[in-house]
Amino acid sequence: MDTPTGRRRRTAIGRSLDVYYRDAARTRRMDALNAAFVARGGLVFDIGAHVGDRTASFLRLGARVVALEPQPRVFRALRLIHGRAPGAVLRCEAAGARAGEIGMRVNSANPTVSTASGDLIAAASSAAGWEGEVWDRTIRVPVTTLDLLIAEHGMPDFVKIDVEGHELEVLRGLSAPVQALSFEFTTIQREVALACIDRLWELGRFEFNVSLGEAHRLRHGTWIGAPELRDGIAGLPDSANSGDVYARLAGGKRV
Repeated sequence: MDTPTGRRRRTAIGRSLDVYYRDAARTRRMDALNAAFVARGGLVFDIGAHVGDRTASFLRLGARVVALEPQPRVFRALRLIHGRAPGAVLRCEAAGARAGEIGMRVNSANPTVSTASGDLIAAASSAAGWEGEVWDRTIRVPVTTLDLLIAEHGMPDFVKIDVEGHELEVLRGLSAPVQALSFEFTTIQREVALACIDRLWELGRFEFNVSLGEAHRLRHGTWIGAPELRDGIAGLPDSANSGDVYARLAGGKRV
């Protein structure tokens, strides 16, 4: 049955497709940045793939991609776009600290901010720029871990994590360092970013960089250490809103 709620959800996914696939300049920037971490024939884990624009970028670069997206409606769009790509493995799952199942709060009008983090929803309730966001239902989704993905598919060259405040739990499911990764952060949850930095430092000697918003450009000409990154995130204005921290094992490829 076609219902108003169903039509709103389809419209929301359509907006995501417009935002993430129809900006040619953004796509070029994204490919250029990803090419610094991903070589042809390499392996990438796309954790929180949404409608798969990053998956598309990795595939264009000739990488193999294991993409996780836990929202069934969004996953259907991901599968329609990339389901026949020979280099893509698509799984309707979340990643976390341990395998099992988790409750996910869905924002039907804006599924890009659906989350397994109640703390993000609490932080957003009084944050500028988040007015009107409503998480209107909860679904149960299966959870795997980065360790289990590595056991099944091999060690990735790069892991991209974009899971709306759940990033630390994803990193808690990793017990050995990977060569390079990125994780999203928001200025309404800086403490999550700082905890992720600490977690990575437990795993290995990483160096860091940052890309803000949708710039898809590294902010620092020279890679920086954990203390400098922590200070930089703490000093960002609230208006910066979000970005991605990039981490690579010290001595890795220069960007």
